[in-house]
Amino acid sequence: MQQVLTSVLIPSMLGSMTTDRRMPRQADIARIAGVSQAAVSIVLGGKQSVRMAESTRQRILEVAEELGYVPHPVAKRLAHSRSNLLGLYTFRTTFPTNEADIYHPILSGVEAEAASLGQDLILFTGTSGPEARQEEAIRRTRMADGCLFFGREVPEAPVARLVDAGFPLVYIGRRPELGGRIPYVGADYVTASAEVLERLIGLGHRKIRYVREPDEAPSSEDRLLGVLQAAPDTEVVRLKGSELSVDALRSWLADGVTALVVEGTDTGTAYRAVRTAVDAAGLSVPDDLSLAVLGVPPGVSGFEVPMREMGRHAVRLLIELITNQETTPQQLLWCPPVAGREVGPPRSTE
Repeated sequence: MQQVLTSVLIPSMLGSMTTDRRMPRQADIARIAGVSQAAVSIVLGGKQSVRMAESTRQRILEVAEELGYVPHPVAKRLAHSRSNLLGLYTFRTTFPTNEADIYHPILSGVEAEAASLGQDLILFTGTSGPEARQEEAIRRTRMADGCLFFGREVPEAPVARLVDAGFPLVYIGRRPELGGRIPYVGADYVTASAEVLERLIGLGHRKIRYVREPDEAPSSEDRLLGVLQAAPDTEVVRLKGSELSVDALRSWLADGVTALVVEGTDTGTAYRAVRTAVDAAGLSVPDDLSLAVLGVPPGVSGFEVPMREMGRHAVRLLIELITNQETTPQQLLWCPPVAGREVGPPRSTE
């Protein structure tokens, strides 16, 4: 499948951009203000050291504002060391602008923080395709001052070239690739998962089963690590597809299992499989069986993934890297616990 790259320059990510007329230029401002283009360049370039009548400077600024003048990002970058453009690259075909999308809070957090810091965003989207196409797409992120990445994959070769060149980038989500050289902002799934298991143990559960999804990801490894740190005897079951049979579920209960812990991911595969089997078996949660989810969907017993805060913190970290501030390049955020109604003491067998 051919790689598709879309670059969209926007003052506010979810806003609109008028393209039905030519964008104003410095020559237009000079003509209307009755000054030279050199004078316009001096004022809009912020060169305070050049002497100029305050009335002339003010007239230029007023005309620029009325025309809606925006400096061309490439020209601005040539004139200054920064363009105040942050890239945002996703490996999905479209950006999660629908509020129902699980990744929408990340986008919302990125937008809010970028706006608060006076940064514009340039968006890059793509589909999987030939390696050369993907490398070209990722290379184009360098038109921005730095770039945020989010998605399940890390194309190591092109990302390594960015890192080696000193291009500021931040992944949203923990990434161990490239020998741990990738800056990121992620969620502390290890601690949060361990706390869920500790809660179940504190309620009296002794036989717990952990249901994982079929694929691998750093977040999946972190959740599993937290589960086994808190309850080393937990039996781990990996789904082979997208379903869990009622017979398998009943056999677990017959074996003494009183609580299920489910891996929560962006696909929701494991949770849907377990929830469907529980309902089909006519079981009541938490009366017959306690059910906790490590992450998503929101509102179910377990913990919340701080997606909006991850987006905001990722922008802050990227700005710190762009401006060469002293910072922590790899950050994990706390996941707030969710009490929910799906967890309770184990059913008495007396």
